Order: sequence, then structure tokens, then C-alpha cells
Amino acid sequence: MRIIRSFTASEPQDRGASAAIGNFDGVHRGHRSVIELARRAGEGIGAPLGVMTFDPHPRAFFAPDAPAFRLMNVEAKENRLAQIGVERLYSLPFNDQLAALTARDFAQEVIADGLGLAHVVVGADFCFGKGRKGTAEDLVAFGQEMGFGVTIAPLLTIETEAGPVSSTRIREALAEGRPRDAQAMLGHWHRIDGPVIHGEKRGRTLGYPTANMSLAGLHLPRFGVYAVTVEIRTGPHAGHYPGVASLGVRPMFGENMPNLETHIFDFSGDLYGTHLSVGLVEYLRPEQRFDGVEALVAQMDADSLRARACLAEL
Repeated sequence: MRIIRSFTASEPQDRGASAAIGNFDGVHRGHRSVIELARRAGEGIGAPLGVMTFDPHPRAFFAPDAPAFRLMNVEAKENRLAQIGVERLYSLPFNDQLAALTARDFAQEVIADGLGLAHVVVGADFCFGKGRKGTAEDLVAFGQEMGFGVTIAPLLTIETEAGPVSSTRIREALAEGRPRDAQAMLGHWHRIDGPVIHGEKRGRTLGYPTANMSLAGLHLPRFGVYAVTVEIRTGPHAGHYPGVASLGVRPMFGENMPNLETHIFDFSGDLYGTHLSVGLVEYLRPEQRFDGVEALVAQMDADSLRARACLAEL
């Protein structure tokens, strides 16, 4: 997957795509139905499949002090879009320049001239341009004038065993410690992606070395211990592994900055600087304090047994 991060400096091979436009936070089943329309439109005209998205999310740009709401960081979104076959990702910086474009200017300068898209797909409720004054119907008219096709994706209610799909309901499921319900709506395990960072290194002294990852900017799932699947994406140990993870603030040690600490079963190796993708599978228990290190290790042993049993059923 090629990633294009500017609409003013695209290469010739990146033009002519059929692209779905949206934020696609979570890349859930509803998002993929829109992307599938772009795929089909592209097949009809011999165009590669593209996605146009924005970083930061416009909501975060206009309200930077609002609580974190993103289900995915940029790395996780890029990984997921690549996995579903997106060939061109237009990850555009949402800044003062982009926010100031009128709807017409966005269509002309970004879609037609800047990226040279052959076809775009948007949701029926799509709004764009300064003040969100442009509508999906406006985009159809601009496309006819400027030479790109437009498909308006109908607003669908996609039902799953966990109920109708929406980013809000996925956030609720994660906040309540229901990762399997989130998975039913997402179509994949909710994953936290990023580099392994240095921590306090307490786990190795307890017999449970962990890989530490930041949760900065993300909607926080319920704090506690999870059975997890782990993909080591870079480095000599690249591959898929089972594990158990603690997500939260580590009350046993008086920490207050949330992070994710993952213990990979039956693994030995240096992971600092490598990139992981950790999928939350089963919520095992909430965070808690223990009366000493021995009680903590005994609980970690029990957590590991439960996690192994849970993952063996997948």
C-alpha cells in the first residue's frame, strides 16, 4: 500500500484511483461497506482502490482539549487498511490550510487537481469544506463539472450479534470490558498498535517480562487484564503469538499514566523499538492492588492460565 501524505505533491502513479473518503476510525463493518463500493467502482474503470482520510481527525483539530475518542492511532489504521487491500492511502494532514478550503475548492484543489482521483465514494451524510457547507449532492455536481465520478453510499444499519454497528457502540463495548462485542461490530479484534517503549522493567523481576506501549490519544478500553493476540510486526521475531496484557495505570505501583503492558507466552527476545499490534480478546478481571508481591505473582499465574485457555478456543 502506497501512502500519500500531501495533496500538493502526489506522484503520477498515485493518480486515477477510486477512493472512499472518510475518517474510518476503527475500520468497522460499516466503513468496509463504503470502501467496498470504491473497490467495485474502481474495477469498472481499471482504477486502484484508494482511501482518503485525515490526520488529525477534524474533530480533534477543532476541539483539541476534548476527551480522546479515537479507536485507532494512525499506525493501526494504516495497518488495517493495508490488510483489506487498499492500494493508495491518501492520509492528508488536517490543518488550517485544509480547513479553510470551501467545498468547491476542496473538490477542485484536492480531489481533481491535487490527487487526480477518478472516482470517489462518500456516505449520504458526508459534509465537507469550510463550515461543513458542502453536501454529498454538491460533490456529485462538482464531479460532473471537474471530471471525477461520485457514488453516494446509502446509510445502512448493519446488524451483528452484538447489535447495530457504530463507532459509538464500539467505544461503549470497549469501555465496559466487552471486547468480543466490539469484535462482532468491527469484524476484527480491537487492536492497539505501536512501538515498544521502555518501562519500569518490573515484570522481568516477577517472571513476567512485558512489552510496554503508549495509549496516548486513544479511547481507553476498560482498565484491567486481557487475554490478547500479539503480532510482532517488525524485527527478527516477527510473527503471531498468544499473550496476556494489563491495560491501565498499575495501581499496585502507584502509577497514573495509562499504558498497555503485554506478556507474550513462551517468548524470549528483545522487543524494544519493534512495532506490535495487540488484539484484545477477553476481559479477565479489573485492575486491583495486592497485599505484596507474592499475591500479585499468584494472580498473574492465574491470569495466564485463564488467558491460555481462552486463546486455545479461538
